[in-house]
Amino acid sequence: MSTEVSVGAASADEPQLKRAIGPKLLFFFVIGDIIGTGLYALLGNVSSRVGGALWLPFLIAFAVAMLTAFSYLELVGKYPQAAGAALYTSKAFNIRFLTFLVAFTVMCSGLTSSASAAYAFGNKYFTEAFQIHPPTWLIPVCFLGLIALINFRGVAESMKVNFVLTLVKLTGVLIVVLCGVYGLSQGQGDAGRLLEFNTGEQSAFIAITSATSLAFFAMVGFEDSVNMAEETKDPVKTFPKSMLLAMAGAGVIYLIVSVIGSWLLSPEVLGNPKSNALLEIVRVGAPGFPSQVFAVFGMLSVVNAALLNMLMASRLIYGMSNERIIPKQLGIVHPFRRTPWMAIMLTTGIAMVLVTVVPLDTLGGTTALLLLMVFTLVNIAVLVLRRKEQSTHEHFVAPSWTPIVGAIGAFFLVGPWAGRPAAEYKIAGLLLALGVALWFINRLFVGKVDFDPEALSQEPHEQ
Repeated sequence: MSTEVSVGAASADEPQLKRAIGPKLLFFFVIGDIIGTGLYALLGNVSSRVGGALWLPFLIAFAVAMLTAFSYLELVGKYPQAAGAALYTSKAFNIRFLTFLVAFTVMCSGLTSSASAAYAFGNKYFTEAFQIHPPTWLIPVCFLGLIALINFRGVAESMKVNFVLTLVKLTGVLIVVLCGVYGLSQGQGDAGRLLEFNTGEQSAFIAITSATSLAFFAMVGFEDSVNMAEETKDPVKTFPKSMLLAMAGAGVIYLIVSVIGSWLLSPEVLGNPKSNALLEIVRVGAPGFPSQVFAVFGMLSVVNAALLNMLMASRLIYGMSNERIIPKQLGIVHPFRRTPWMAIMLTTGIAMVLVTVVPLDTLGGTTALLLLMVFTLVNIAVLVLRRKEQSTHEHFVAPSWTPIVGAIGAFFLVGPWAGRPAAEYKIAGLLLALGVALWFINRLFVGKVDFDPEALSQEPHEQ
């Protein structure tokens, strides 16, 4: 007979987070979180699946992401707390195991995203910047090790640093666009490619949906901003305008780059797995521009994504351990650095394995798969909570049809009918199986636990 453990009760005397984030900083946080590895690493992989009509998968992915963003905006306005999808799932369904699975799925998406960033850093930009070619696993693994050391030392999230790195990313994109436009102005390229589908043995529909399932990785990141709700000035009013403008801006950037890329380069060149799509645009569009300079921009553009995702993943493991829903040993905090070193070791080890044995497009696709599962539930949660709970204050309300279409769109892209490779399901299944195993091992020794979803992403604190 299991015992029930109640944990996570928040003290009414605990200090509130400082509300320091205004509309402009939130805008740059969202657009900086979206623009990153998806553009700097996976543009060519998407092209290899769909051919010249590269812009179409990004447009569809943007539409599905925007519909889900409406749901997040309604929920963050209704519950302006820093807990995200786990909190919304808990309030809607009140099933603790489902809440845990959502939190663990978000954590796993952070690991696959960080592994993607590490791969891009080591094998697409580091090698170009320094003109060396070590084994493909070496630089990404060392990069993740460095991220772990920074994580262990302790990093407080800084919106100002994010602002600077966002400017770096946008500058890199501007270089690509200018080089590409210059090349087109010199008569290079073929506009007819923009309507071509190089599908091979697949139908055009499967080629488009398969490419969209990967392109969706480029549009994720906006969901992270809800974790900043408690640090945002007037989040109920600030979030809708800042998030929607940032997403629209990111969507336009992806469409411009994808159109220029397909217009300037053939799908064979753009989708060559041994090349880097953005570097090829720069080389072909403006041969005189030093590609090593752009490679440095590429390196810096993926560093922040890897660091923030590994921070998020280790803190989620710590939060789940601290709430006693996975073994407590994973929540051990270093006595001097006050950082969760066991959680950092676990998450870094998993990311290192992933970047060593899993190809880049599978890592990106698995990230999209994991988050699309979460987005499906979040869209459904909006509908459930409208019936279940009446809000006590005014907030953004999504159009009645958007969570329905958003849930259908996200769920469609989750399924194998969308042309998603089987390898992505295997990786996602193995990661989630680890979470389920940790849950049941803990349940065997601790018993049933009633935990606080809001505490899952908390920072280690002084005892």
